[in-house]
Amino acid sequence: MNALVDPRQAQAFRFIRCGYADGVAELVYAFDDGPELIERITFPDAPPLPSERKHAFDAALRLLHLVAGISYYKAGIPSRIAIEDPAIDIATAALMDDLYLHGLAEFAYRNGLDLRGKIVFPSGEAIASQIGDQLSSSSSRRRPGSSDFPVHGSGSRPIHGRDDARIRLPPRTLVPIGGGKDSLVVVEALKSVGADATAVWVGNSPLIAAVAGRTGLPTLNISRELSPLLFEYNRLGAWNGHIPVTAINSAILVVAAILYGFDSIVFANERSASSATLEYEGREVNHQWSKGWAFERAFAAYVHSHVAADLDYFSLLRPFSELAVTRAFAKLGGAYFDAFSSCNRNFRILGPKPADRWCGQCPKCHFVFLALAPFLPKPRLLAIFGRNLLDDEAQATGFDALIEYRDHKPFECVGEAMEARAAFATLARRPEWREDVLVARFREEIGPQLDADSLQLEPWLLAADEHGIPARFIGALDAIRGT
Repeated sequence: MNALVDPRQAQAFRFIRCGYADGVAELVYAFDDGPELIERITFPDAPPLPSERKHAFDAALRLLHLVAGISYYKAGIPSRIAIEDPAIDIATAALMDDLYLHGLAEFAYRNGLDLRGKIVFPSGEAIASQIGDQLSSSSSRRRPGSSDFPVHGSGSRPIHGRDDARIRLPPRTLVPIGGGKDSLVVVEALKSVGADATAVWVGNSPLIAAVAGRTGLPTLNISRELSPLLFEYNRLGAWNGHIPVTAINSAILVVAAILYGFDSIVFANERSASSATLEYEGREVNHQWSKGWAFERAFAAYVHSHVAADLDYFSLLRPFSELAVTRAFAKLGGAYFDAFSSCNRNFRILGPKPADRWCGQCPKCHFVFLALAPFLPKPRLLAIFGRNLLDDEAQATGFDALIEYRDHKPFECVGEAMEARAAFATLARRPEWREDVLVARFREEIGPQLDADSLQLEPWLLAADEHGIPARFIGALDAIRGT
C-alpha cells in the first residue's frame, strides 16, 4: 500500500469503482495513486434483485458512488476530478458540480476557501468534444478545471438517461426518520391516506430506532461504514467540515428503493430549508442546501431520467414553513412527545429524562422550543424539555442568532429568522409567556425596532404552491394543514 500523504497536496481525486454483493455496496475512491478509500453500506436482509431492475440498480449505485464521494473529496479539494470507467454524461456532471459546490458552501466558508470554478466533473461528451477540437484545430479548448489525470474508459459510451426507465416498482413508500418532529408529521400524514410506508434510517442511533419503533411502521435500518483512512487523513491535516448528509442519504435510499421495491421516497424538508444561512462575497451559503427545493427538484428529475421513471423522490413538507409543521406536530398529541428529539448534541443518547434528549444549549433546542411554544400549553412544553429556555438570560445570545439580531442565523437546521421573530411576538402577547426574561426582552427591546406587520404568525401557517408532490399524495397535505 502506498504511504498516506496530506490529501491537500493531491493533484486529483479519483472515483475508482463501485460494486454490490450480498447486501453490501462498496464504494472506492483515492487521491492520486494513494491507498484506496473504501466505504461500505449494508442493506439488511437484502432480497435477490429482480432482473428487470438490474439496469436501474446499477444506475442508482453509480449515483451513490458519485454523491458519497463528497465525504472524501473535501479532505483534499484537489483541482482535478477523475472518473474511472464508465464515463458520465453531461447531466450527471452538472448535477455533481452543483452538489459539490453548493453542498460544500458552508465547508468552504468556514475554511476560507473559494470553490467557484474549481469543481468540474468531467463528462464523456465533454472529453469527446475536447478530442474533436484537438483534431480539428491547432488550439484546444477545455472545460476549466477538467482532469488531466488519466480517466480510464473515457472513450466508452457514457451513462445517459433511458428512453423508458419504468421498472414497475411496487406502490410502497420509504419514509426517512431522523428522530425529530418533521418526519413524524410526515408519517402521520401518510397514515391518513393509507400509504404503505416503511420507516427507514441510516446509522446506529438508538434514539432514532426508538422513535421509528414508536411510529408503528415496518422499519429498515441501513448501516454506513466510512473508510477508516478518512480519519487517518484527518490526523494528517485534511480539510474538514460540513457536508450535505441529506444528499448522501437520499442516494442511499434510491439504491434501497430499487433493491427492496419502493416507488416513492418521502422526505420531511420544509420550505424554510431553502433559505440561506448567510451571504458571503455575493453568494448564498446554506447549511441546509441539500434539504432545499433546488436540490430536491434537480435530484428528483435526475432519478426519473437516469434511474427509474416510476421512482418518486420528494418532500411532503415542502409547501410549509417550520412553524406550520410545528403546529401540525403539536396537534398529533402526546404519542411522540416523550420520545422525539431534534437536538444534535444529544440525539444519539437514549434515556427517560428530557436532559437525555435535549441539551437545552444548542440552536436546534432553542428553535424547537421557540417554535412549539405558540402551539403547546406551557406546562406541556416545559415537561418535554425539562426546563424553560425562554426564562434563562444566559440563553440570550443563542436566541438572538435565531432572529438574526446582532448575528447571522446559526449553521443548523432551523427556520427562518422572520418566523422565529413571529413566534417571539406571539408569545409577547400571551400572559403566560410575556414576563419570561427573553420574551420580555424581545417585547421591550427588540420588537419595537421591527415592522409590526412582519411579526404576524398567521402568514407562516399558510401552504405555498411550490413543491414536487405527486398527485396521489396530495390528500396527505390535509392532515398537515389540519383540515
